[in-house]
Amino acid sequence: MSIYTSDFLVIGSGLSGLFTAHKLASIGTVNIVTKRDIGSSNTELAQGGIASVIDPSDSFENHIEDTINTGSGLSDPDIVRITVQEGHERIKELIELGVNFTRNGNSFDLGLEGGHSKRRIMHAGDFTGREIESALIKACGSNPKIKIFERHIAVDLICGFHPSQTRPENNACSGCYVLDEKTGEIHSFMAGKTVLASGGAGKVYLYTSNPDTATGDGMAMAYRAGLRLVNMEFVQFHPTCLYHHKAKSFLISEALRGEGAVLRLADGTPFMRKYSVEKELAPRDIVARAIDFELKKTGDECVYLDITRLNPGFIRKRFPNIHQKCSSMGIDITIDPIPVVPAAHFFCGGVEADEWSRTAMNGLYAVGEAAHTGLHGANRLASNSLLECCVFSHRAYLAIKQDTSAIKEHKKTEIWNTGNAKSGDEAVIISHNWDEIRALMWNYVGIVRSDKRLERAERRMKIISEEILKYYWDFYLTRDILELRNIACLAEQIIKSAQSRKESRALHFNINYPDSSPEYAKNTVVDRYS
Repeated sequence: MSIYTSDFLVIGSGLSGLFTAHKLASIGTVNIVTKRDIGSSNTELAQGGIASVIDPSDSFENHIEDTINTGSGLSDPDIVRITVQEGHERIKELIELGVNFTRNGNSFDLGLEGGHSKRRIMHAGDFTGREIESALIKACGSNPKIKIFERHIAVDLICGFHPSQTRPENNACSGCYVLDEKTGEIHSFMAGKTVLASGGAGKVYLYTSNPDTATGDGMAMAYRAGLRLVNMEFVQFHPTCLYHHKAKSFLISEALRGEGAVLRLADGTPFMRKYSVEKELAPRDIVARAIDFELKKTGDECVYLDITRLNPGFIRKRFPNIHQKCSSMGIDITIDPIPVVPAAHFFCGGVEADEWSRTAMNGLYAVGEAAHTGLHGANRLASNSLLECCVFSHRAYLAIKQDTSAIKEHKKTEIWNTGNAKSGDEAVIISHNWDEIRALMWNYVGIVRSDKRLERAERRMKIISEEILKYYWDFYLTRDILELRNIACLAEQIIKSAQSRKESRALHFNINYPDSSPEYAKNTVVDRYS
């Protein structure tokens, strides 16, 4: 077991983590820990793009209005304005780092997605995230002040107290315990400031567009450390994930609908006009629920996204990644409709953070999907997530730069204590609980909820969590048990948050309360003391 020290510790290697690390390296040393290789993240899979006011016919006010409307009354107007107005400068920085956004002549080729009143989606073909990730990996990898630890998995924050039912006072974070997957050892990563950039938690659900890494580690660690999680019931289900037995978590970008793709039933009937005057360009919650309703009504396994009316050359040029992926599975999207289903995609909730990405714990910051800034409210406007990553990574850097004082290290909690743990001999318990949680969350806490479904989910999760907790303390830690522990923690908080919201609002739809209520036009907050 080793102790690694640096001025700053960044947990996660998506856009928010790498952008923050790149900036922090200008004022100190940075350790980045990432649970797989450096390029494995939700950012790498992002197809659509990043929203920004570029076109002369567009305006900040238009983008602000679209964001607030999509957020269904829960977006923080001040945070929305900060994000929209500061985003353009951050995109300039990405371009300076080598990100090549697609151009149309001398201008950027701007896409249109659901909920946007103007074309404002900057993209790099349909692999925008990969392009951004590549540029940031190059920048961070070549910086001598940044050290990257791959296949290192965060276990718990080092915060100077043993988890108990008593809320600690004057608490501070001085780093994180981290599992080296190769050796099985738990190392202590000590730092003056720690940044949670660990991404979302799509793997809580059976069907997701997220990679295997998205198990909500940062959110769960923050919860265990006593911090508040906000609006965890608002899980965005992307309407269109590729439905194919060989496909795994492959997203069909909303940009296809922005270019005119039509959703159809198996018999070819278009159906979105029944649910919204905006049809395929309605916000994601409306489109996902429409698909869910139609599938339950017809008994079909999927619906179809049809873009075949567009010129084949345009389709191949605009969506090369999607075209190639579908072609590899025998689907030519220039002549064949694409089979699609909804899947868990993005968490609008997360660790409570202020406008400078500061959490309530001294020395701890949260950025990206792991954080709740107030931007998304009850539903995220398409392509605002990468924008949020850029803006609040920069703001975290500015806040840290203003306060570079080191946090006093807590000597008593630096070294991980394995206690009486031994080698695990019942791996089947982990796989069984993993599958049960994800199926339970999909069936009972998914796109459409009810009081009865939530109660069933709550009862079952209590039993599962007790089993996981016992296994956690009895055996040496592995990536599997850590991820299982985290998805169980977050599943319980999603259920608890959903039960407390006695209404339907945007991404949270409960058939017992089908309408929204002014009484619940507020954030939902959970912590381990409530």
